[in-house]
Amino acid sequence: MPVHDLELLSEAVDIAGEIARRYWKNAPDQWTKPGDAGPVTEADLEIDRTLRDMLISARPDYGWLSEESADSSDRLGRDRVFILDPIDGTRAFIEGSENFSHSLAIAEHGRVIAAAVHLPVLDRKYLAARDRGATVNGKRINPERRTDIAGSTILAARSNLAAEHWRGGKLPAKPAFRSSLAYRLCLVADGSFDGAITLRPCWEWDIAAGDLIAREAGAVVSDQTGGALRFNNPQPLQNGLLVSSAPIHRHLVAQRDQA
Repeated sequence: MPVHDLELLSEAVDIAGEIARRYWKNAPDQWTKPGDAGPVTEADLEIDRTLRDMLISARPDYGWLSEESADSSDRLGRDRVFILDPIDGTRAFIEGSENFSHSLAIAEHGRVIAAAVHLPVLDRKYLAARDRGATVNGKRINPERRTDIAGSTILAARSNLAAEHWRGGKLPAKPAFRSSLAYRLCLVADGSFDGAITLRPCWEWDIAAGDLIAREAGAVVSDQTGGALRFNNPQPLQNGLLVSSAPIHRHLVAQRDQA
């Protein structure tokens, strides 16, 4: 991977943050996407247009997969593809919360090789490149090394910990929540929380960047069955998400009730 790919993503999320701050708490125009697919704002679309112009101009041979762009099968024939969510946590952004992010990744043959997640209001920028580790604001990060799920704090909707989803009964963990799924992965990566769980299908643009950041920090990331994540699929969805230290991850996979 060219080192400057990560530099390109880092520059791009800075630009995204500048745009987002102009709209944040300034009542941006907003509406619901067709099919009740969630909210979108004029800020989401401006970031998407700006980054697409910037990134595809810089890498015209890369494919493009974004939550706010019409999808095209053209990306499936590209060796590398940009995968991004212009604003991850749009509802939080609309509400004036600080916990929204910009999530950008580059995947090569299905594996993420460069990633950036930026929270502009909180002034946190997470970066990772394959085999080069992960950082937040330039400082290397590592996940919490807790080995027992009992007493852990897991980023998840409370219902995801309920007994009906786990062979051993309700998980003995405390739930916590952040709107941005990309940010949840980063908070596990930097040791702020012990894990993150999502049992619903996950869009690739929400988790591609966080996947690499968490893995490069030393966490284990998989779908809800324990399977490795591969990106740039024809239907860009993953079968849920488990991320944590290795001992807790083994417990989650062993106890997951797939019935």
